[in-house]
This record gives sequence, structure tokens and C-alpha cells, in this order.
Amino acid sequence: MNAKTADKVATGVIYTIAASVALVLIAMLAFILVRGLPHLSWHFLTAPARSFEAGGGIGIQLFNSFYLLILAMLISFPIALGAAIYLNEYAKPSLFINIVRTAIEVMSSLPSVVVGLFGFLIFVVKFHLGFSILSGAIALTIFNLPILTRSIETSLSQIPNLQREAGAALGLSRFETVIHIILPASVPSIVTGVVISAGRVFGEAAALIYTAGQSAPALNFADWNPFNMASPLSPFRPAETLAVHIWKINSEGIMPDLSAVSAGASAVLIIVVLLFNFSARRLGTLLYKKLTNS
Repeated sequence: MNAKTADKVATGVIYTIAASVALVLIAMLAFILVRGLPHLSWHFLTAPARSFEAGGGIGIQLFNSFYLLILAMLISFPIALGAAIYLNEYAKPSLFINIVRTAIEVMSSLPSVVVGLFGFLIFVVKFHLGFSILSGAIALTIFNLPILTRSIETSLSQIPNLQREAGAALGLSRFETVIHIILPASVPSIVTGVVISAGRVFGEAAALIYTAGQSAPALNFADWNPFNMASPLSPFRPAETLAVHIWKINSEGIMPDLSAVSAGASAVLIIVVLLFNFSARRLGTLLYKKLTNS
């Protein structure tokens, strides 16, 4: 077999593997959406769940998922951004930096159920936070922080050193160069990584079963005092998320319309995650144009 034939065969094999992966993904998405979309309605998206009767919705679970995601990202993003800036712009090769990078690699490979059990023992039991949104947000921070740090560090490392040298030539300090030159130039890839990371966190279930809990108490959306347990803004209340709700109703649900609720909730989860992924690059581009005035 000559080189040209071997190249064609290898190319065909690669295309076949890529097409097979794409077909499996498309088939899975189509299966979930075809089963779930007919069950979606405004009532389903806003009504509270019912444990023993038909006609329940996912309103509280959907709200809990977004609220917990926002809290988790508010905690993890500043830490990840600071760590990434330090590792990429300031850190010099040393034993300490090697230990930090090794710790990040180890943490990024931890199974989410291990993070959930750790959160249960430390935050729920030891710190007496109980099953709460706060416990879940901290657990998701531990789960998300190393991946987000690596993503932001990679975005910063892609900026050519020429831009750093240009900032120094203009008399800017290293910090001013990072803030006014490096960060604006890396915004598209940073935002892409953050939004994709948010989609991953939104679909997380195992870590939240042991920290945020598996119950969704009734909420009073007229009460916005975060210190009241019935308030939707309270970080101290248990909060069953959409992903946990799907797991729960499929493992122990007894409502008459179990299959319809499961299919509809799964479709909503997939649609939200897809929206996160599709909007990531677009949002990054818009922010880049705004920050660079181009």
C-alpha cells in the first residue's frame, strides 16, 4: 500500500469515527427531545412537582437549578480567575507551583459523587449547614473550580507574549497589562469556558444529592427576604434541582404520569445545556467587541 492510499484509508477511518460519534449524539438528543417536547407547557415549567398525583411540574426544581448555578459561579469564578492569573502571569517554576498544578489535576479528576460525600461530611454535618443551597453551591465550587481554573489559564496562555511586551513598553505595570490588555484579549475564550462550565454544573446531580438535598419545599415568591426559609432567595433551605429530580422520579417516583414528567424534565435539561453551549461563543465575541471597542 503506497502512501497516498494509506492516507485515504486513514482519512476515511477518521471521518467514519467522527460521523459515528456525531450520529450517536444526534440520536440520543433526538430520542430525548422527541419523547419530552410534547409534554412541555407553561404549566409544566412553572407548576410545583407532585409526589402522588398527576399534573405536577418542575417550576421549583428549575428555579433551584438556576439559583444554585448562579451562587456556585459567583463563588468559583473569582477564585478561578485569580488562580489562573497567578499561575499564568506571575508564578515561576518551583516545587510549590508543581504541587498546586498537581492538586488541580487531581481535583479535576475526582468523581462528582466523591465531592458530594465530602460536602456532606464537611458542610452538611461538620459545619451544620444541613441540606441547603449553600452546601450545594460550595460542593459545586469544589467540583468546578479546577476545571474552570485550567480553562481560564489556557485562555490567558493563548495571548502572544508580544502583547505583554507592548504593555511593558508603554510603561504599564504587570498588573495593568493583565487588566487592560491580556484579559480583554482573552475574554472570548474565557467566557466560552465559563458558559460551558456552567452548563456542566447545571446538569450535575450526584454532588447535590448529598449536599443540596432531595426535597423541594413550597416557596413563597412574594417573600424575597433571604433569611426566611420560605423565600426563594434563602441559601439555607434544601433545594432539589432539575437533575436530581429526574434521578429521583426515575428511581423512586410513584406519580401516575411518571414517564411524562421524566421525559419532559429531561428535555428541559437538555435544551438548557444546549443553550449554554450554543450561546458561549456568541457571548464571548460580543464581550470582546465591547471591551476592545472594535
